[in-house]
Amino acid sequence: MANYANLPAPTPEGGLNRYMQDIRKFPMLEPEEEYMLAKAWVERQDSSAAHKLVTSHLRLAAKIAFGYRGYGLPQAEVVSEANVGLMQAVKKFDPEKGFRLATYAMWWIRASIQEYVLRSWSLVKMGTTSGQKKLFFNLRKAKSKIGAYDEGDLRPEQITKIATDLGVTETEVVSMNRRMSGGDASLNVMVGSDGDSSTQWQDWLQDDSADQAGDYEKNDEMTVRSEMLSEAMEVLNDREKDIMMQRRLQDQAITLEELSGQYNVSRERIRQIEVRAFEKLQNRMRELAEEKGMLLEA
Repeated sequence: MANYANLPAPTPEGGLNRYMQDIRKFPMLEPEEEYMLAKAWVERQDSSAAHKLVTSHLRLAAKIAFGYRGYGLPQAEVVSEANVGLMQAVKKFDPEKGFRLATYAMWWIRASIQEYVLRSWSLVKMGTTSGQKKLFFNLRKAKSKIGAYDEGDLRPEQITKIATDLGVTETEVVSMNRRMSGGDASLNVMVGSDGDSSTQWQDWLQDDSADQAGDYEKNDEMTVRSEMLSEAMEVLNDREKDIMMQRRLQDQAITLEELSGQYNVSRERIRQIEVRAFEKLQNRMRELAEEKGMLLEA
């Protein structure tokens, strides 16, 4: 297990500004260096390599965490949860998949933050179904779109509109709205955050430019699709897998000419293998989607 005991940690006492200054000292990694460090962790459990992978992505975790300032939680704790997600991502990252760590880690970071928000937001003693999470993260924006600014109960037509738009029941909308409204509590009530007792509740209102519900839904969907893709890849032989990875599943696709040299066959033969492998992959993905009750785009 990697040792992260000496990582910088945001604290209310130290302040986020100092933390941000600390993490800017860690250099960003070039693709090749990132790949070698990830290999060292996967193959030898090199804790030093894992530490470098984490520290080089602390700025990414902090940036994502700052998008969750609308829930009245101490920002230092949100950043800490983002770092937990980042460490999980490094632990599970497979450099042979052809993706950069940042692309993989953002989903783990968001998931970790969102679970923390749901656990910690004491005004909402809610369940954790996908629909409830979506409603929790998107209700305020949905109300704003239809001009429902009052803190009391919604009108019947507003309830129907929100339930339809978010794909939840009208009962869930009513219940969640009452929990989140908190009765007739004033938006000017003082709340403490990161040691700052001069912050008003209205200062924590959700930023409409951030789509946490969309992120959560996308996170769930991307996780399922990633798992399906890994399973579907098993229908391919080793050569087909390699060609698909190099041609379609990495940031910079290799050319047919380069692959023809690797396998000592013609470019046309490589193209035929790629087409056949892609068709096999599509068919298997559709089968898995049907099993899971999902719809795949054509």
